Amino acid sequence: MLLAAGSGRRLGGRPKALLEHRGRPLVEHALRTLRNGGCGPVHVVLGAAAETVQARADLSGCMVTVNPQWPDGMGSSLRAGLGALAGTGADAALVLLVDQPGIGAQAVARVRSAYRSRLSLAAASYDGERGHPVLFGAGRWADVAASAVGDQGARTYLRTHRDAITLVECSDVAEAYDIDTAEDLTHLE
Repeated sequence: MLLAAGSGRRLGGRPKALLEHRGRPLVEHALRTLRNGGCGPVHVVLGAAAETVQARADLSGCMVTVNPQWPDGMGSSLRAGLGALAGTGADAALVLLVDQPGIGAQAVARVRSAYRSRLSLAAASYDGERGHPVLFGAGRWADVAASAVGDQGARTYLRTHRDAITLVECSDVAEAYDIDTAEDLTHLE
Protein backbone atom coordinates (compact mmCIF):
# COMPACT_ATOMS: atom_id res chain seq x y z
CA MET A 1 0.00 0.00 0.00
CA LEU A 2 1.32 3.39 -0.98
CA LEU A 3 0.30 6.42 1.08
CA ALA A 4 0.32 9.39 -1.31
CA ALA A 5 -2.39 11.74 -0.04
CA GLY A 6 -0.45 14.66 1.45
CA SER A 7 -0.56 18.19 0.11
CA GLY A 8 3.14 18.98 0.54
CA ARG A 9 2.32 21.79 2.95
CA ARG A 10 6.02 22.38 3.72
CA LEU A 11 6.72 22.39 -0.02
CA GLY A 12 4.39 25.30 -0.61
CA GLY A 13 1.37 23.12 -1.31
CA ARG A 14 2.97 20.99 -4.02
CA PRO A 15 1.51 17.48 -3.62
CA LYS A 16 4.39 15.06 -3.18
CA ALA A 17 2.78 12.47 -5.45
CA LEU A 18 3.25 14.88 -8.37
CA LEU A 19 6.87 15.86 -7.73
CA GLU A 20 8.99 14.88 -10.70
CA HIS A 21 11.55 12.12 -10.19
CA ARG A 22 13.42 10.58 -13.11
CA GLY A 23 11.06 12.31 -15.52
CA ARG A 24 7.80 11.01 -14.05
CA PRO A 25 5.58 11.77 -11.03
CA LEU A 26 7.03 10.50 -7.74
CA VAL A 27 3.92 8.34 -7.20
CA GLU A 28 4.86 6.23 -10.25
CA HIS A 29 8.36 5.66 -8.87
CA ALA A 30 6.93 4.45 -5.55
CA LEU A 31 4.39 2.14 -7.22
CA ARG A 32 7.15 0.62 -9.35
CA THR A 33 9.22 0.12 -6.19
CA LEU A 34 6.39 -1.85 -4.58
CA ARG A 35 5.82 -3.98 -7.68
CA ASN A 36 9.53 -4.67 -8.19
CA GLY A 37 9.77 -5.60 -4.51
CA GLY A 38 7.20 -8.36 -5.04
CA CYS A 39 4.05 -6.64 -3.80
CA GLY A 40 0.71 -7.07 -5.48
CA PRO A 41 -1.94 -6.14 -5.88
CA VAL A 42 -0.70 -2.61 -5.33
CA HIS A 43 -3.02 -0.18 -3.60
CA VAL A 44 -2.53 3.61 -3.52
CA VAL A 45 -4.26 6.11 -1.23
CA LEU A 46 -4.61 9.58 -2.72
CA GLY A 47 -5.99 12.77 -1.21
CA ALA A 48 -4.70 16.24 -2.09
CA ALA A 49 -5.05 16.89 -5.82
CA ALA A 50 -6.32 13.33 -6.31
CA GLU A 51 -7.94 14.11 -9.66
CA THR A 52 -4.76 15.74 -10.96
CA VAL A 53 -2.64 12.82 -9.75
CA GLN A 54 -4.97 10.36 -11.49
CA ALA A 55 -4.84 12.43 -14.69
CA ARG A 56 -1.04 12.87 -14.79
CA ALA A 57 0.29 9.64 -13.33
CA ASP A 58 0.06 6.13 -14.70
CA LEU A 59 -1.80 4.28 -11.97
CA SER A 60 -2.83 1.39 -14.20
CA GLY A 61 -3.06 -1.92 -12.42
CA CYS A 62 -3.48 -0.24 -9.02
CA MET A 63 -6.41 -0.16 -6.70
CA VAL A 64 -6.99 3.52 -5.89
CA THR A 65 -8.68 4.90 -2.79
CA VAL A 66 -9.28 8.62 -2.47
CA ASN A 67 -9.21 9.73 1.16
CA PRO A 68 -11.54 12.71 1.59
CA GLN A 69 -10.18 13.22 5.13
CA TRP A 70 -6.57 13.62 3.93
CA PRO A 71 -6.21 17.04 5.67
CA ASP A 72 -6.55 15.17 9.00
CA GLY A 73 -3.13 13.59 8.43
CA MET A 74 -1.46 10.32 7.53
CA GLY A 75 -3.53 8.42 10.09
CA SER A 76 -6.70 8.98 8.09
CA SER A 77 -4.99 7.73 4.92
CA LEU A 78 -3.74 4.62 6.67
CA ARG A 79 -7.26 3.96 7.97
CA ALA A 80 -8.74 4.50 4.49
CA GLY A 81 -6.23 2.16 2.89
CA LEU A 82 -6.63 -0.61 5.45
CA GLY A 83 -10.41 -0.22 5.22
CA ALA A 84 -10.27 -0.64 1.45
CA LEU A 85 -8.14 -3.78 1.83
CA ALA A 86 -10.50 -5.37 4.37
CA GLY A 87 -12.43 -8.18 2.74
CA THR A 88 -9.98 -8.55 -0.18
CA GLY A 89 -8.40 -11.69 1.22
CA ALA A 90 -5.01 -10.00 1.59
CA ASP A 91 -2.90 -11.53 4.35
CA ALA A 92 -0.78 -8.42 4.94
CA ALA A 93 -0.22 -4.83 3.88
CA LEU A 94 3.25 -3.49 3.26
CA VAL A 95 3.07 0.29 3.67
CA LEU A 96 5.39 2.64 1.79
CA LEU A 97 5.32 6.45 1.82
CA VAL A 98 5.41 8.36 -1.47
CA ASP A 99 8.00 10.85 -0.21
CA GLN A 100 10.82 8.35 0.35
CA PRO A 101 12.39 7.71 -3.08
CA GLY A 102 15.59 6.43 -1.51
CA ILE A 103 13.76 3.26 -0.50
CA GLY A 104 13.90 0.82 -3.38
CA ALA A 105 12.67 -2.60 -4.32
CA GLN A 106 15.37 -4.43 -2.37
CA ALA A 107 14.20 -2.93 0.94
CA VAL A 108 10.58 -3.70 0.06
CA ALA A 109 11.47 -7.30 -0.78
CA ARG A 110 13.39 -7.73 2.48
CA VAL A 111 10.54 -6.45 4.64
CA ARG A 112 8.01 -8.45 2.62
CA SER A 113 10.04 -11.61 3.27
CA ALA A 114 9.54 -11.12 7.03
CA TYR A 115 5.87 -12.10 6.67
CA ARG A 116 5.09 -15.21 8.72
CA SER A 117 1.39 -15.01 9.55
CA ARG A 118 -1.64 -12.71 9.62
CA LEU A 119 -0.20 -11.38 12.90
CA SER A 120 3.17 -10.46 11.39
CA LEU A 121 4.59 -7.06 12.21
CA ALA A 122 7.82 -6.04 10.49
CA ALA A 123 9.64 -2.85 9.61
CA ALA A 124 12.74 -1.77 7.78
CA SER A 125 15.56 -0.71 10.04
CA TYR A 126 18.26 1.81 9.24
CA ASP A 127 21.28 1.39 11.51
CA GLY A 128 18.97 -0.03 14.17
CA GLU A 129 16.29 2.68 13.87
CA ARG A 130 12.81 1.61 12.75
CA GLY A 131 11.64 3.12 9.47
CA HIS A 132 9.66 2.33 6.33
CA PRO A 133 8.38 0.25 4.74
CA VAL A 134 6.28 -1.40 7.43
CA LEU A 135 4.40 -4.68 7.10
CA PHE A 136 1.16 -5.28 9.00
CA GLY A 137 -0.40 -8.73 9.00
CA ALA A 138 -4.15 -8.57 8.34
CA GLY A 139 -4.87 -9.73 11.89
CA ARG A 140 -3.47 -6.41 13.13
CA TRP A 141 -5.29 -4.05 10.75
CA ALA A 142 -8.25 -3.22 12.98
CA ASP A 143 -6.01 -2.28 15.92
CA VAL A 144 -3.60 -0.35 13.68
CA ALA A 145 -6.50 1.60 12.16
CA ALA A 146 -7.99 2.34 15.58
CA SER A 147 -4.71 3.85 16.75
CA ALA A 148 -3.93 5.80 13.56
CA VAL A 149 -4.62 9.47 14.23
CA GLY A 150 -3.26 12.74 12.93
CA ASP A 151 0.11 12.76 11.21
CA GLN A 152 1.40 9.98 13.44
CA GLY A 153 0.05 7.17 11.26
CA ALA A 154 0.88 3.89 12.99
CA ARG A 155 3.63 5.34 15.18
CA THR A 156 1.68 4.85 18.43
CA TYR A 157 0.75 1.27 17.53
CA LEU A 158 4.34 0.45 16.61
CA ARG A 159 5.69 1.98 19.80
CA THR A 160 3.18 0.02 21.90
CA HIS A 161 4.02 -3.23 20.07
CA ARG A 162 7.76 -2.73 19.64
CA ASP A 163 8.56 -6.16 21.12
CA ALA A 164 6.52 -7.85 18.37
CA ILE A 165 8.25 -6.03 15.49
CA THR A 166 10.70 -7.93 13.33
CA LEU A 167 13.28 -5.33 12.34
CA VAL A 168 14.80 -5.91 8.92
CA GLU A 169 18.09 -4.08 8.36
CA CYS A 170 17.99 -2.16 5.07
CA SER A 171 20.63 0.56 5.44
CA ASP A 172 22.89 -1.28 2.98
CA VAL A 173 20.25 -1.12 0.20
CA ALA A 174 18.18 2.00 0.91
CA GLU A 175 18.24 5.55 2.24
CA ALA A 176 15.34 6.55 4.46
CA TYR A 177 15.22 10.30 3.81
CA ASP A 178 11.90 12.13 3.29
CA ILE A 179 11.08 14.83 0.75
CA ASP A 180 9.57 17.37 3.14
CA THR A 181 11.16 20.74 2.40
CA ALA A 182 12.52 22.65 -0.60
CA GLU A 183 16.04 21.63 0.45
CA ASP A 184 15.03 17.96 0.22
CA LEU A 185 14.17 18.36 -3.46
CA THR A 186 17.88 17.87 -4.22
CA HIS A 187 17.26 14.14 -3.70
CA LEU A 188 15.03 14.02 -6.77
CA GLU A 189 16.49 13.36 -10.22
